[in-house]
Amino acid sequence: MTKTKKRGLRIFVSALIIILSLLFLQRLLTPKYVDDVVEGAFIKEFYNEEHKEDLNLIFIGDCEVYSNFSPVTLWQEYGINSYIRGSADQYVWQSYYILEDTLKYVKPEAVVFNVLSLRNEQPKREAYNRMSLEGLKWSGTKIRAIQDSMMEDEHFLDYVFPILRYHSRWSDIKSTDFRFFFRSKPVTYNGFYLKTAVRPPQDVPEGKPLGNYEFSEKAWSYLDGIRSLCEENGIELILVKAPSLYPYWYDEYEQQVEAYANEHQLTYINFLEHRDEIGLDYNSDTFDGGLHLNVSGAEKLSRWFGNILSEKGLSDLRDREYLSQMWDEEISRYEQEKAEQSD
Repeated sequence: MTKTKKRGLRIFVSALIIILSLLFLQRLLTPKYVDDVVEGAFIKEFYNEEHKEDLNLIFIGDCEVYSNFSPVTLWQEYGINSYIRGSADQYVWQSYYILEDTLKYVKPEAVVFNVLSLRNEQPKREAYNRMSLEGLKWSGTKIRAIQDSMMEDEHFLDYVFPILRYHSRWSDIKSTDFRFFFRSKPVTYNGFYLKTAVRPPQDVPEGKPLGNYEFSEKAWSYLDGIRSLCEENGIELILVKAPSLYPYWYDEYEQQVEAYANEHQLTYINFLEHRDEIGLDYNSDTFDGGLHLNVSGAEKLSRWFGNILSEKGLSDLRDREYLSQMWDEEISRYEQEKAEQSD
């Protein structure tokens, strides 16, 4: 081997070692979202879902979907094969891109969008952006989602190379960063965040008068985009407002959503108006004072909503043996988690 070739080989090997070392450090320092703040794992989990092409119902939205609806109950009671693509404080434009991403893998019969995020015009915190966007697979969809979501002090390259963002995370490294270096563990049940704790509401604040109740043009534009995606794919879009007591849902908000639903002939359900029919008891059905339902409340809501979905004609897929087997495993894990949290 000539000196030139040897020198070239040494440069190549050195560069390879540097690249592999950086990749190792990037993976180690990037949060795994398996212990304290698990919400950052929700979006990514979808890609590991078996038979996702057979999903016939997709939820998109913020914590008011991933805490309040139980896909297990929808399957057990109605054979509806659903998945929640929710994330913390998911903004309406992020819901649009997450739906666009989802439709690359599945064409469901219906999509459910929770309308709370229509009140947001701008992102609030980088952490929420990352929990909604980092888990998306790289594509043009993810690039556009990042570009439309970044705050002024954020940089696109920090999403491309997370080590630029997390290089100072050394003091936060835990054993789970090594244990889940190559693999992650599931933290949801088809996107549902299971909590059994009970904390009744106390001193729920009333809504303070606002200077402007109108949803922004940006919010309406992306809601139009969600509706167009559904229309183009022959999917029914259902708008909902989860029965969370806080943040406060103003009558002015309600009137705007009702008008939009009527104009475009969409089903809209404000579950706050049906609490008695659903059977919700906020003394036992919420884990954080009325912001989100616990598993008891989520099962009640899903049972009531599932009946409406069934009457709308959503398919009962329990006759598909491979789906039943998959769900049997999910239900077993779900029930075990309920028991462990209740001990």
